[in-house]
Amino acid sequence: MDLRDIRTLLDYHYWARDRVLDATAVLPPAQLVRDLGSSFRSIRDTLVHLLASETNWYLRWQGISPTTMLAPEDYPDVEAIRTAWRRQEAAIRRFVEEQGEAGMVRVYQYRTLTGEPVENTLWQMLQHIANHGSYHRGQITTMMRQLGAKPPKSADLIAFYRASAASPAG
Repeated sequence: MDLRDIRTLLDYHYWARDRVLDATAVLPPAQLVRDLGSSFRSIRDTLVHLLASETNWYLRWQGISPTTMLAPEDYPDVEAIRTAWRRQEAAIRRFVEEQGEAGMVRVYQYRTLTGEPVENTLWQMLQHIANHGSYHRGQITTMMRQLGAKPPKSADLIAFYRASAASPAG
């Protein structure tokens, strides 16, 4: 996977993230934190899990192997999540650009949250971020339907390609 592909994947990932954040921002606070028995308790907890995962990947690229995730309680609403996530997005995009084409194949050695030593290339970790996001965005869509709320607009990759082609810059 080359740098151009990675940029496109990140563009897609953050476009899809924004669709989910926009849809969840209208939920009443009680619905945002309601325990729906999914992988993570609530919509808020699932959103924070995604933010935490990206934060931890970024830390690994800085030579730090985190042992914990962000606490959902530190993010009371979607706007707090959105603000933190946009900062994290900017850091990731900056980092990717600094690495350049050659950096996509750099191998990073790190430890998982449980302490297991592993290694992956940068492009693999970035591809994982987008795939992981798709998985949990699907869960959030289901949770919103369980609440009787309007789900996010389609976050399918093909919808992103179509929207990109229709936009003036696309």
